[in-house]
Amino acid sequence: MKLLSVLYATVTFFAALLLFLLELIAARQLLPLFGGSAAVWTTCLVFFQCALLAGYLYAHLLTTRLKPSLKSIAHIALLTAAILSLAIRIHPNPEFITWHPIWSLLWLLGATIGLPFLALAATSPLLQFWRSADRNSPSWRLYAFSNLGSLLALLIYPSIVEPRLAIRSQVVLWDIGFCLFATFCGALALHHRRGTAQPAAPTSGPIPTLTPTVGAKTSLLWILLPACASMLFCAVTNHLGENIASIPLLWIVPLAAYLLSFVIAFTSDRAWPRFLSVRMLALTLAIFAYLLYNSRNALPLAVSVPVYTAALFFACLYCHAELYRLRPSATLLTRYYLLISFGGALGAIWVGVIAPNLFYANHDLAVAVVVLALTALAASWQSGWTARLVWTCASVGLVYIGFVQAANMSHDAIAQLRGFYGSLRVTETHLPAEAETTRTLYHGRIQHGSQLFGNGLRTQPSSYYAHNSGVGLALDLCCLNPAGESRPRRIGVVGLGTGTVAAYGKAGDEIVFYEIDPLVERLARALFTYLRDSPAAIRIISGDARLSIARDRTSQPYDVLVLDAFSGDAIPIHLLTAQAIALYRRHLPPGGVLAFHISSQYLDLAPQLALQAQNAGMSAVLVHSDADDARGIFAADWVLMTADAVLLHLPEIANAAQPLPQRPGLRLWTDDYSSLLPLLKWSAVQKQQPIVPRP
Repeated sequence: MKLLSVLYATVTFFAALLLFLLELIAARQLLPLFGGSAAVWTTCLVFFQCALLAGYLYAHLLTTRLKPSLKSIAHIALLTAAILSLAIRIHPNPEFITWHPIWSLLWLLGATIGLPFLALAATSPLLQFWRSADRNSPSWRLYAFSNLGSLLALLIYPSIVEPRLAIRSQVVLWDIGFCLFATFCGALALHHRRGTAQPAAPTSGPIPTLTPTVGAKTSLLWILLPACASMLFCAVTNHLGENIASIPLLWIVPLAAYLLSFVIAFTSDRAWPRFLSVRMLALTLAIFAYLLYNSRNALPLAVSVPVYTAALFFACLYCHAELYRLRPSATLLTRYYLLISFGGALGAIWVGVIAPNLFYANHDLAVAVVVLALTALAASWQSGWTARLVWTCASVGLVYIGFVQAANMSHDAIAQLRGFYGSLRVTETHLPAEAETTRTLYHGRIQHGSQLFGNGLRTQPSSYYAHNSGVGLALDLCCLNPAGESRPRRIGVVGLGTGTVAAYGKAGDEIVFYEIDPLVERLARALFTYLRDSPAAIRIISGDARLSIARDRTSQPYDVLVLDAFSGDAIPIHLLTAQAIALYRRHLPPGGVLAFHISSQYLDLAPQLALQAQNAGMSAVLVHSDADDARGIFAADWVLMTADAVLLHLPEIANAAQPLPQRPGLRLWTDDYSSLLPLLKWSAVQKQQPIVPRP
């Protein structure tokens, strides 16, 4: 019997490990198809939560609707079908991806990993049901083991798996692991078929917290509590990435806190006593209230990230501990987990699908905190009038603070938009003494370009694109004849921003911008004048740049191709792989130039670009330019890469350039392998300073 308990725990743990690895591998494979946006991960979370709900629904129907003799056979059939589906490969339509990113992403995930995900998702409630039949009582710690497996997968994938294994190798090893899991899970199914078909009522006496029947309120709490935790987790993840620090892989921290709260809550009643849980929740709400109320004042990075993570952890721990307190008897086990997964899916859908289409700005965190207070009110209703008064006052106060935060977000803003790719905001500031107006485009709190109006600066390139920057030198010097005159140029720009590069356009030039977010184009045309002021012929192509360039087989080559899409923690790695560089070279003349914008506080892309240049047989230099506040110019780092080094030897570039740094042991990025971990600037991550502007 002890050996059987170990086998149940091991299979549950291994299933969760495989399930979470599948999520990470699938998201990693699909990121390049959707522009590497952080919204891709949020949409993937929506799918994973909904697929988890489907798995729990399958487990519920299997245990309650099928005859005992058919239950195990049906599950073995599902495992077999899932193994067979591993050989299926889907080739997506790029046009559908461009115009319907959310639905195409959900369809791709369902078509490629649907059956294996369903089989793995059903494992935890199904094995708990089978084990309950053997022991005549629920084995709640199996759910803790399940989340522990997910937590382990989260920690080992970016630190061990991704840096060492190519995607193809990851998929092969995962397939082998799934076949091994299916074998042992099928064996447990056969064992259950020979054993007890239905769980009996507990025989060791009544357990007060485990009730054979539940009312509508308890069922509603089974939905509200996980929905609140899921909503808060997604909201904090988005808030950290957009408004606190654009650190690659930062999303791992809140996700680890979310999973750990499940592990602790479902270990035992003594793991997190209710009196402590309620008091920590009150403190957590006070912390969130302070952070939202003072959202315009950035805390040091070393303070804000731990504070947000700790607040998320204790809030989720309260929700999940309340779920454990309200757990039912074994007869309602699968229904209990079904409603939990339904609540988790609702929270993810709200943040990932509904809120971006409902609000013009990112108010997810404020809404989630209010929902948390209201959920605490519902969960504590039976505790008396004191508890009701406390949580009612907390809810009202948080609603007020939510409006304060919304007012702070709209300060100086003349436009706010939100879509699949994030929240955009344009601010306008005035300096009456200098008769100057500045408009700035933000993604969260990250600057994507600005324009100065007044003092003759309206048509001058600002922010990261000054004439002495790497891109400015490349554009000014790339196409000069012996007399020093510039011929008409064809320029490609990946990433529109405010359209600042258009300021370099001259009569006869053609500038083609590639922009994946339609809202960026809308703001650049309406609120900035670079595009309409430029004498060059301007064209904007919607969709992912790499896919668009690959489809273009008729246009003339680009004299300069500017790669300026590397912003935030969602680095579009697919634009920097060996295959991408080879694609760009096919669209350049012999003397053409690739200009990569790599300004980043937390990521050092220069060593990787040095490898890419060496692999492509090209010369590359790093050009750093200093800031000039009077002209609205930021410090910037650009890498210029070309197959003809004549341009790089011109005095203007040679005097400003420096060799690209090398990093021993760094591997070349390809479409099959990449890892951000070796390129993190750990010293910058650890510095106690707030976020700084980025492209």
